[in-house]
Amino acid sequence: MSALPEKQGPLPARFAIGIALAISGCVTAPPPRTPPAIDPQATHESPAPQPPKGVYYKDDGPDAKPRSNLDSIPDAQPKAEALHRYANRPYAVFGKNYVPAKSRAPYRARGVASWYGKKFHGERTSSGEIYDMYAMTAAHPTLPIPGYVRVTRLSNNKSVVVRVNDRGPFHGNRLIDLSYAAAYKLGFLDEGSAQVEVEAILPGERAIAKPGSTEAVAASIDVGAPAAVGNPVAGKAEPPAPIYLQFGAFATRAKADELLAKLRIKLGGMGALGDALQIFLKDGLYRVHAGPYSSRDSALVAAGKIKSRAAITPVLTVR
Repeated sequence: MSALPEKQGPLPARFAIGIALAISGCVTAPPPRTPPAIDPQATHESPAPQPPKGVYYKDDGPDAKPRSNLDSIPDAQPKAEALHRYANRPYAVFGKNYVPAKSRAPYRARGVASWYGKKFHGERTSSGEIYDMYAMTAAHPTLPIPGYVRVTRLSNNKSVVVRVNDRGPFHGNRLIDLSYAAAYKLGFLDEGSAQVEVEAILPGERAIAKPGSTEAVAASIDVGAPAAVGNPVAGKAEPPAPIYLQFGAFATRAKADELLAKLRIKLGGMGALGDALQIFLKDGLYRVHAGPYSSRDSALVAAGKIKSRAAITPVLTVR
């Protein structure tokens, strides 16, 4: 990957399509990927006559001879990475202002995923990295770069883990743009778009099993008290950081206290779990946690039970 210069370099080649892009805030921020206009004929309501029949960017699509081993492409492997120096600065596209997050926090949202392929293959992303349509990557308007998310297609429950290294999409109600490989693994290359759930994977978390497996089993298991975290044993490796369940993060203590009170009511019949609820201040945010748990499995068991009992889905985090 080429190092980014201190000053803004030349615009990526894809910007030759003539879309005006204004970066607000600081002029040194690298511009986000701005896709070309969408072909009005290539929509779900009016599919293109030739396959793939769904929605993707105009003049884009798969290779004439796509790779044959797409099933063997591994998901992105989350790891701790410093946030990009430039790619998380505010910017504007099509007259709309975007303010990317400058710290990692729990995130979960549902919306439309689309994909981009050969037209942008080999072009630079907002992070300065080269876009590879056969890598497990994604573009998002505001999530921190780099970052990792789990994307689950709602219609078939298939799930992938991708690395966010680009900005977009900027059209309609789209939530996230996926690489060609990621869209293939979720099964919507032909459709061009799909309803998905996007969940951030925070530093220290591992990419867990696909939805419908671990959590579904966990929901039927009783939750015991969070395991006590012991001191490291002399002469042995230090144990992994304890895991917590996070229910929300707020800029004010009052909002955190309000959520904590509601959770204690909803989870009041779950024994020691209700007593494990707490507020933790980190990075200027008041975070409502439960825990600690000594293993990911025990935390998943608790999360599954909470989801089944109270229709609340906490996220796993470490601190």
